[in-house]
Amino acid sequence: MEVQWPDRHRHTDTIKTGDGVRLSYNQTGPRNGQQLLFVTGWRQAAVEWRKQVKYFSSVGFRVTTFDMRGHGESDEPDFGYRYPDARKRVAKLVLVDQTADIIRDPSWTDAQAALISAIFTPNAVYDLYADILAGQLEPLVRGMFTSSVSESDFEWFLSQNKKMSDVNAAALLLDHSFKDWRDVLPRISVPTLVLAGEVSVFPHAGIEWIATQVPGARNYTFTAAEKGSHFVFWENPERFNSVLLDFLKARR
Repeated sequence: MEVQWPDRHRHTDTIKTGDGVRLSYNQTGPRNGQQLLFVTGWRQAAVEWRKQVKYFSSVGFRVTTFDMRGHGESDEPDFGYRYPDARKRVAKLVLVDQTADIIRDPSWTDAQAALISAIFTPNAVYDLYADILAGQLEPLVRGMFTSSVSESDFEWFLSQNKKMSDVNAAALLLDHSFKDWRDVLPRISVPTLVLAGEVSVFPHAGIEWIATQVPGARNYTFTAAEKGSHFVFWENPERFNSVLLDFLKARR
């Protein structure tokens, strides 16, 4: 698949982090447009947001995407695969299909784990870690789509994932999986939209629970008919973009 970014007011460049890593980024849309930043998930590349970049830049937003270290077109050092905990100048926040805690505490009941969609045991995460180191990526990525995804789209997504080495991807997975964000949710003080999918790898109940923990948060769950997978933004960009635009236009 040939990927082309929209060329309206497009700017592509790199920046260097404080520890010397070159990160690739793209900005598209009117320079004076409302700023909109899309951040990818584990092992994904910024170019995967291209359907959102095309749409939101066309309706007046200044859209920024970037490849995190080791992802996409950015440098791939052998250090630094941990998420920062700082934020600046965030006016609104959208959380797309991510649980607050992936790993189930062994002492929890089934009901407690289901409440927040903690889908892995600690041992299961280490098994997945070993699978990634062994190069077994395809089943994991395929599970993030519905069965209706085209093979060409799937292969393209797989190629973007493979731009990150298995070693660094496995290290990042461990760091990400053992994070528990439940205590952070009540402290979020900006308008927040929580998006879930009925047929996502993450059971939607746990994503919807997040919206009950963030003060004043809204939530929307994409149905199976809406292709509500983990990658609904790709499989149903029209509906995804519409829901997001409604939230961005709301006064709060």
